[in-house]
Amino acid sequence: MKTTNTEIDAYIACFPPEIQVLLEQIRSAIRKAAPTAGETIKYAMPTFVLNGNLVHFAAFKKHIGFYPVPSGIEAFRKELSVYKGGKGSVQFPLDKPMPLDLVTKIVEFRMNENQRKAYGRKSKKSSK
Repeated sequence: MKTTNTEIDAYIACFPPEIQVLLEQIRSAIRKAAPTAGETIKYAMPTFVLNGNLVHFAAFKKHIGFYPVPSGIEAFRKELSVYKGGKGSVQFPLDKPMPLDLVTKIVEFRMNENQRKAYGRKSKKSSK
C-alpha cells in the first residue's frame, strides 16, 4: 500500500519547529541521494523505497533515528562509530549538526545495494 508524501509532511508537522528542521534536513539529504525513490510510512516512520526499503528515519526525545538496515551500518561502521546505534540503526543527537553528507553516502550505498538485488531477481526470473 503506497502512501503519499503528505503523510510524511503530517509526521514531521507533529514535532516542534526545531525538530521539524532536522527531519526536513534528513529528508532532503535522502531525496538528493535517491531522487526517484518513493516516500511512504512504514513501521510508523518516514520511509524511502526503491526496489524495496532504502532507509527509515524518525524523531525521538534526544535523537533522530536513522535506519539503513544492517548492511548500511556495517558499510559505514568507522564513520558511524561516533554515534550510538544498533545492528541496523544509528542515533543522531539533536544537539549536534546532522551528518547530512554521511546520510547521503549511506543512501547511495543502499540504493546501489537494492538495485543489485533487484537485478539479480530479474536475472533469475529471465533464466527460467
